[in-house]
Amino acid sequence: MSELPDELIRRKLQDRVGKYHLDLRLGIENDHHTRVFGQGRNFFHPENWYSIHGLMRFALRATLLRDKSMRNARDIRVERNTVTIDALPGPFDGFTLLQISDLHLDMAPDLPHALIGAVRELEYDICVLTGDYRARTYGPCEGALHGLEQLRTHLSGSVYAILGNHDSIRMLPAIEEMDMRVLLNESVRLERNATQLFVSGIDDPHYHRADNMEKTLLPVPDDAVSVLLSHSPEVYRHAAYAGYDLMLCGHTHGGQICLPGGTPLMCNAACPRAFCSGAWRYHKLQGYTSRGSGVSIIDARLNCPPEITLHTLRRTSP
Repeated sequence: MSELPDELIRRKLQDRVGKYHLDLRLGIENDHHTRVFGQGRNFFHPENWYSIHGLMRFALRATLLRDKSMRNARDIRVERNTVTIDALPGPFDGFTLLQISDLHLDMAPDLPHALIGAVRELEYDICVLTGDYRARTYGPCEGALHGLEQLRTHLSGSVYAILGNHDSIRMLPAIEEMDMRVLLNESVRLERNATQLFVSGIDDPHYHRADNMEKTLLPVPDDAVSVLLSHSPEVYRHAAYAGYDLMLCGHTHGGQICLPGGTPLMCNAACPRAFCSGAWRYHKLQGYTSRGSGVSIIDARLNCPPEITLHTLRRTSP
């Protein structure tokens, strides 16, 4: 199971996502996948500055925090978030979404097993994956795809996914072969007792800037309750003005390396820090930014435990 070459991916996806989207995605992946400065919503991309990775690892060893920070990275917490929505149809009251974000499954051989241990006993209605399955932003995808394949056997029910800034669109056919629907500026309708709930997913808005919220909203009625999956919280304004009820995202890792008390040294997102971890609100839009289940740049976490999240939708009492 591996990513596909450009011509084959064009034959498979052009009719589905459109020529412009595909040309944009493949062009940026081919030309700018190792850019440190420029491109995307952020000017600086530390995940592509590989000379600094060694310095960070050296700093952890020098401060005798390396072993502790690696143990922290495998201590995945289950967070619970209740979302109250006035217009939620009665049959969806109590509907629960398991969110897993920023998996970076090929960062270390044991990380998929740590994640599987955290998810396999949970109960939920659907699972949503909010991007970043690969450790690097370029190169082979086989390790990440193998980790996803292992994880899929422990996820129950329907799984919906989006791509992050570390992911290649060439991975999409392999992911969907695992019975996980990848939403590329698309929406799906969930039905219960003649009522409906929409789950939308945009392509990476952070680095590739391949998001198209207008296209995503085309099949969503104005009065429908809708949940948006976005890899990064940076498009929170667009989501609020578009009328989404809930936005689930990740990308920031909550900082991953934080000061005591949880203050992040860096969030790598062009948005207020209040939107970089946990639950938040902007006008009528409710949002949640996951700290992620994996690690990026270095295999370490400090004062910022990894998480998976159970979001339970509740209807406002009459």
